[in-house]
Amino acid sequence: MSAAKRLRARMAETGLVHIMAAHSPLSAILAEEAGFDGLWASGFELSALYGVADMSLISMTQHLDMLRAIAGRTTLPIVADIDTGYGNAINVIHAVREYERAGASAVVIEDKTFPKVTSLVAGGRQELLRIEEFQGKIEAAGATKRDPDFLVIARTEALIAGLGEAEALRRAQAYVEAGADMILIHSKKKDPLEIENFSRAWTGSVPLVIVPNAYPDLDAERVKALCNIRMMIYGNYGIRAAASAIQETFRRIIADGGVQNVHKDILPVEEIFRLQKMDEVKAAEARFLC
Repeated sequence: MSAAKRLRARMAETGLVHIMAAHSPLSAILAEEAGFDGLWASGFELSALYGVADMSLISMTQHLDMLRAIAGRTTLPIVADIDTGYGNAINVIHAVREYERAGASAVVIEDKTFPKVTSLVAGGRQELLRIEEFQGKIEAAGATKRDPDFLVIARTEALIAGLGEAEALRRAQAYVEAGADMILIHSKKKDPLEIENFSRAWTGSVPLVIVPNAYPDLDAERVKALCNIRMMIYGNYGIRAAASAIQETFRRIIADGGVQNVHKDILPVEEIFRLQKMDEVKAAEARFLC
């Protein structure tokens, strides 16, 4: 069974899958051990890892390289964040081929213009494509995928751009008509009411995806009560957690003049060895190195 088919089966079985953002093979390993249903190959997290803004500055090649590395270290399905698809519908054709080949089980394409600006930044430029042009991208993606279970997820930024629920619904329905398997509805309101209202108003034939970064109070119990949301993506928690821990550790080392205090509060090196599967390496050495 393909990873894409397993992702669909998991949604059908549980009603709601939990997808954790990953920016490295190590973060993917940790997400799998924690029990997540899948991984979000996040453009935001990878941009942050490189120390640049999430504004289409990371290339498709850089993102694909990381996705391949992640796919080589996990069995979880990977949902790839491909922003605007790296250009027009022709670029989307190329991207879907490459991402499916690299190990993705789904792609999320958003209806912003290229280059995009990250959704949650205050005062960011949020310009949307014409509906017809984005429909072409979604149709191109659906026509290109080889695995029928591979998911093409259309992300509308209408609420992010301040265009309102009616426009978000209009766009989402148009994207379904173009062949989208799911609709990702995004919001930067701290109150989840905007997402809950959209979900209740949504009568489309495909389920919804949400990214509860700005509105963390919308938990799984409340989401399941809305009935038509099938996927929750935790879009930036991995990189934020990593940065928090690194900041605190580095500051303490400088403040203490050494690692004499901080060493007891971080993972022992033996745990890193475990995550690296050093036991398997040692076994291979014992068997094959003469």
